Parts: sequence; C-alpha cells; structure tokens
Amino acid sequence: MKRFIDQELRKWKEARRRKPLIVRGARQVGKTYSIRQFGKDCFDAFAVVNLERNPDWHRIFEDNLHPKRICADLEIVLQQKIVPGKTLLFIDEIQAYPRAITALRYFYEELPDLHVIAAGSLLEFAMKDISFPVGRVQFSRLHPLCFAEYLQVTGNNEAANIVLGSPQTVSQTIHEFLCKELRRYFFVGGMPESVLAYVETGSMRESFEVQAEICDTYRLDFSKYSPRADKYCLNTVLTTVAQSVGQQIKYSRLADGYSNPTLKKAFNLLCLANVIRKVPSVDPSGLPLGATAAANIFKALMIDIGLMRHLTGMPVDVEYGKEDLLNIYRGAMAEQFVGQEMALSQKENLYYWSRRAKSSSAEVDYVAIIDGRIHPVEVKSGVSGRLKSLHLFLEKYKSSSKGIVFSMRPYTELTEKNIVFMPLYFAFSATKTQIL
Repeated sequence: MKRFIDQELRKWKEARRRKPLIVRGARQVGKTYSIRQFGKDCFDAFAVVNLERNPDWHRIFEDNLHPKRICADLEIVLQQKIVPGKTLLFIDEIQAYPRAITALRYFYEELPDLHVIAAGSLLEFAMKDISFPVGRVQFSRLHPLCFAEYLQVTGNNEAANIVLGSPQTVSQTIHEFLCKELRRYFFVGGMPESVLAYVETGSMRESFEVQAEICDTYRLDFSKYSPRADKYCLNTVLTTVAQSVGQQIKYSRLADGYSNPTLKKAFNLLCLANVIRKVPSVDPSGLPLGATAAANIFKALMIDIGLMRHLTGMPVDVEYGKEDLLNIYRGAMAEQFVGQEMALSQKENLYYWSRRAKSSSAEVDYVAIIDGRIHPVEVKSGVSGRLKSLHLFLEKYKSSSKGIVFSMRPYTELTEKNIVFMPLYFAFSATKTQIL
C-alpha cells in the first residue's frame, strides 16, 4: 500500500538536520504499517519497541534517559543489535509510557546518528502531561488515504496521476470514470483496513463491517480520555458531528441533557484524539488566516468520509444511487470530501468564511491559501449566478484571488467572473499550498 508519507520518510532519513520523528494521527490510519514498511525497505535492521504490548519494558525508560544505556537495555529484550546509521528504532504506542517521549530529546542530543521514529494513538493526551522535548523532535501526520492514494491501491495508477496533476479539462470518458471511482470512495472511505477489505473482496459490505469495527474501537478508547468525560456524551457528540458536516456547530445542539461546558469538553477531546476536526471561521482580509480564527464560530469534519457514512446511518441504497455526488446526504459528503482532501493539501490549516454581519447568512465553505494568495472555495452544483456568497466574498476582499468551485461540472474557467469550476476529484491538487 503506497502512501504519501513513504516519500516523506525517505527524505527524513537522508536529511542533514534530522531529529527523532513523531508520527501523529488517529487510530487505524496506518501509522504502524507505513513505518514498518519503511524500516524493512530502507534499513539494514529494524528494531520495534511496542510499549503497549510490553508494559514490562517501561522500566527501561524509568532510570536515567541516557540513550546509549537505553539502547543497551533494548538490545537485550529485543535480542538484536541497534547500530546507528543502519538500524531504525521504532517506538510504537509510545503514549503508553509518556516518559519515553521525553527520552527522544536525548537521542537527538547524544545519539543523533541513530534513526528514531515514535508513533501512537491519543498522543496528544500523553504530551499534555510531560516535559515535552520542544525543538528536539520533528512531526509528521498521517491521514486516511486520500482519493489519489485510494486510486493507487485499487490499481488505477494512471487515474491517480491525473488527479494529482494540474487541474485541466479531461475527456468525457475519463471524467465519468473518475466520478464513478469517487462515488465508491465516498462510501468505502480512506481507512486502510476498509480499503483493503474492498480491494480483496470487491464488496462494499465488507468495508462497511470494517468501518463499524473502527468506530467501536474509537468508542472503547473513550475510557482512556483524560480529563475524564462521560462516554455516553462523547458517543452522542461523535454521531451528531457526523450528521452535521457542513453546518455551523452549536454546543447546545450536540446532545440533550448535558451542559454546554460538558459538551464543549467532549467536542475538544474528540478533536484532540483526531477523530473529528474543528474548522474555524476566519477574517480573510489578510494573512495569516489562523490569527483571526473565531473561537465560537466553527464547523466540524469527521476524520474519514467512510466513517462519516457509517455514523450517519444513511440509507446506502438510496444515497449511492444518486447521480450527482453533490446531492448525496444533502451535499454533506461532498463537503466532507473536499475538506478531507484540503486538510492534506493545506497542511492542516483548514478554515471557512462566515460573514459576521448581523442577520447575514453569507458563508463560503472553505478558504485556501495557494502560492500566498487567498482563494474562496465552494462545493456547489449550481451555476455561477447562484453563488451569492462567493461573489460577495470576491467583492468584499479585493486582495483575494479567483474563487474555486468544486462540482460535477467539467473544468471551466469563467474569467469575467473570476471563478473556476473544477470537478470534485481535483480537490487535492487544486488547493495545494504551492502549485509547482
């Protein structure tokens, strides 16, 4: 299974200013798989230390944190040599013993030639309660498979190259093929196990079973969340967020019978666990956009469009049969897809615009920064004349560049209106922070 992170890991291996790497991401997005493949393919030896499966190994990190002493002890329990420059040391499920995260700074300072990668679930919780090695580690984040990665895994490499290339007009045959594959991706999603279940069996039902199992796993994790939160509240908030993609979030509407502070805590914990993503409203009058992010005006996305499908309980037979992808689940699945692709293309900086004037309902689905210019992004099936909020945005913020509309329409530039229509499948390539 090829992933974008493969190339990133190879660059890290050869970097002159390399530091220990922490790979972040939600449970079951494929962190361990990708790192294992990297270790086997690119190193003479691969040493795996799983701190969740082997709690008795925690004592190795209890004493002093001298990396040579730690490696000497690990060599005994692993029964293999750890050689700087030849061995990749992988500390998996590092959140199970947070002091091991602190130890990473000493690997950087005292044993810089040793390649060290750490990964785990709920890492953000563990990092809140330790002396974190700021400036001594690097980070990488792994997402579910994006559409291009899904195409590669399903054997459609040429199609993947098209959606990764510069957006352009394609033949009607190619357009229809990509739309057909994108429809499947909407329902199979990008969680690696779900994709593999579909590839191996050709059955979406098999992938749906995997999605249910992953959601059950997330719910089992609720008991680990700290500070403690009501697991029933967390479960309701998770489901409500999945059903509310594309809508502004109000804490009071996330669940009945809970106070706003309790609901806010549950929402923030799910964000911290990378299960959902907060998308704040911003003022696009200047950069950086994050400086104007509103604390209380925001939308939310799920980590994965397939998990969203499962949690909404949508009738698959009805929704899958809809010809226009922007009509599936009232357009929310298309907005989830574009947001999911943009979280990757915009390097986690995902925002939208909601006009803050009284009684105004003007809203643009997303705001992208491309080559240093601000672009409003809409996910709409309508014609140009119906894009009132987009036109208002372009009129109000003169410094912004052309508007981007993702739809089922072929690639079309409306130069006089400063708008370009692009098929949904170009969501990643069209919104990359830098167009090379």
